[in-house]
Amino acid sequence: MSQPVVIIGGGIVGLSAAHELLRRGRQVVLLERGDAAHDSCSLGNAGMIVPSHFVPLAAPGMVAMGLRWMLDGESPFWIRPRLDLKLASWGLKFWKASTHKHVDRCAPVLRDLNLRSRELYLRHRAELPQSFDFADVGLLMLCQTQAALEHEIAFAAKSTEMGVPAEVLTVEELRRRDPGIDYAVKGGVLMKRDAHFDPRKLVQLLTQDILNRGGKIIWNAEVTGWRSEGRRLVAAVSTQGEFSGSEFVLAAGAWSPDAAGQLGLRMPMQAGKGYSMRVTQPVQLSKFCSILTEARVAVTPMGSSLLVGGTMEIAGNDMTVNPARVRGIVKSFCRYYPAFKEKDFEALPVWAGLRPCPPDGMPYLGRTAAKDNLVVATGHSMMGLSLGPVTGEIVAQIICQEPLSVKLDNVHPDRYA
Repeated sequence: MSQPVVIIGGGIVGLSAAHELLRRGRQVVLLERGDAAHDSCSLGNAGMIVPSHFVPLAAPGMVAMGLRWMLDGESPFWIRPRLDLKLASWGLKFWKASTHKHVDRCAPVLRDLNLRSRELYLRHRAELPQSFDFADVGLLMLCQTQAALEHEIAFAAKSTEMGVPAEVLTVEELRRRDPGIDYAVKGGVLMKRDAHFDPRKLVQLLTQDILNRGGKIIWNAEVTGWRSEGRRLVAAVSTQGEFSGSEFVLAAGAWSPDAAGQLGLRMPMQAGKGYSMRVTQPVQLSKFCSILTEARVAVTPMGSSLLVGGTMEIAGNDMTVNPARVRGIVKSFCRYYPAFKEKDFEALPVWAGLRPCPPDGMPYLGRTAAKDNLVVATGHSMMGLSLGPVTGEIVAQIICQEPLSVKLDNVHPDRYA
């Protein structure tokens, strides 16, 4: 019997890779560092599928905006001050990548990846046995200032030109499309190909699907090393023992650089911490998910609940909740949706997750020169859920030597090696 494919990481990317490989008849063993009730960046995410988000995180103006936000403890972006050569190197690479040329080169790749992922989510909706609250209704970019609205209107024209249609909406049109919702905004843009869902339900469904198809999931199996023979990996060494395989997939999110570093593969990455809260009895419930443009807050209806989340906090792999960041999210949300009050959030548990952020804002995806039978699939920044299914499909296509569904440019895992 042939050896299995060993996947490191049980977030949406690892689960998607396992799902796609099992569909193709391959044996799979998935190693997850957490237990069966583990949390991951996938679970408290805003659950958005975003073909409209084809501009990478490293873009013109982001450095200047980040420096301004650093002065405000409740702003959408913050870096914990610390002496860290890796952080300094990451910041320099981010600055160098934040050019119009970089955006022009990468935007079609992110667009195509997101559009293919959207198709795969539609397949999930048709094939998985239960609902994960998938809503194919679009995403609202909501603006409180005229300057932000004009920026989004210009972006809507570019997005439509790139094959991702967008529609500009006045406040009156917003209220007509979404009756019963109080919007304190100047207007907005509807990104018509975007969608949303409940990530907790999807992760549960994919996990069960993997087990039903004969895949193995090993919990509490943090990878601590590797065993090699020449150019090939032989086994992943974990806290649950060694696991041999014919191919290995590194999909460990923010923890990927440590495992890769043991193989001499350098993948610059910083963990971008985000927070979210679920309002289980919201006073109003929009049918649309939305981005509060100036505040960088994400709002997603999930069944009868409302998830509110945001921030990008660069503080290492630290899961501690920073109350100032949470206050910033809540205050911003209430400004856009005045029917809500800050007291509505006082007793809610706060979820925190780490987004794996390469300095150029592009994923690490593909085979690496570090080892012949290693595929890397990590570094999706704020689009892990949106790009999870297509990443899993591409991993399976690489391993099974199939044509790729999306052309891979600017995502090679060795680009900083």
